Amino acid sequence: MIKTLTIFSGNSNRELAEAICRYVEIPLGRAEVTKFSDGESYVEIGESVRGVTCFVIQATCPPVNHNLMELLIMIDALKRASAGSIVVVLPYFGYARQDRKVKPRTPISAKLAADLITAAGAERVLAVDLHAGQIQGFFNIPFDHMFAMPVFIDHLRGKLGETVVVSPDAGGVERARAYSKRLSSTLAIIDKRRERANVSEVMHIIGDVRGKDAIIVDDLIDTAGTLGQAAKAIVDQGARSVSACATHAVLSGPAIQRIEDSPLQEVLVTDTIPLTETARTCKKIKALTVARLLGEAVKRIHHGDSISSLFI
Repeated sequence: MIKTLTIFSGNSNRELAEAICRYVEIPLGRAEVTKFSDGESYVEIGESVRGVTCFVIQATCPPVNHNLMELLIMIDALKRASAGSIVVVLPYFGYARQDRKVKPRTPISAKLAADLITAAGAERVLAVDLHAGQIQGFFNIPFDHMFAMPVFIDHLRGKLGETVVVSPDAGGVERARAYSKRLSSTLAIIDKRRERANVSEVMHIIGDVRGKDAIIVDDLIDTAGTLGQAAKAIVDQGARSVSACATHAVLSGPAIQRIEDSPLQEVLVTDTIPLTETARTCKKIKALTVARLLGEAVKRIHHGDSISSLFI
């Protein structure tokens, strides 16, 4: 039988890639992904990929620059090995928060990263829960934007009482509304304001959370500062309990300790970014897998079927 589909993985998402392969029912592609003593990345493809559709799974999570360079070199290696087409699967797009100029003489690094991936030879990109949807326009190749929401909804449905979905800021209202609709719950929004310089932020909650199980939804958790403050404000307003859902567990700096010290009962994340050993030992953090979701997307891309029907 002639092979028509192969999945390769960089070092950042090896476990997720293996789980996707089990769902697709093919072995993980053979590739030596190492680095020299001076830190240079090295990739050698260990099988023929001539004319084969190749999926490369690599999150540009910390160490971001190393993982991005490793991804670019893998794409180049496949292109030079005459791969039929190269599809990049980005469970997490590391530069997504630098999607605009916030002050003069600053870069738009998300656009630069998109250009690098395209120039390396990618012909299609599949990403999960971008920080801003318009980043899709930074790529001049077909782009499929996946959402981890079905994974969270399956876990949450029927486990809580009267719920309210909370957006941690005005920019996340659309995401929170989508969760609220599928959980048949109410919606609340947190309005953050800094009254004056060097004074901590005051959080106003727009909506009723009293006596309800609150679920804060976001695309990622970085230092967990805002998340901890939001959880406290929700509890102060009389919520029965407060939990959180966030696709990408960046969890940098004091994030774990802040989650431990917060009134959050549970923090649901996914395996788009592998959890550190410290995060794995935190009893409040529970990781759900997106392997089945991405595996189904890989199948549909390969067979030319609809991706959007996974969410409609």
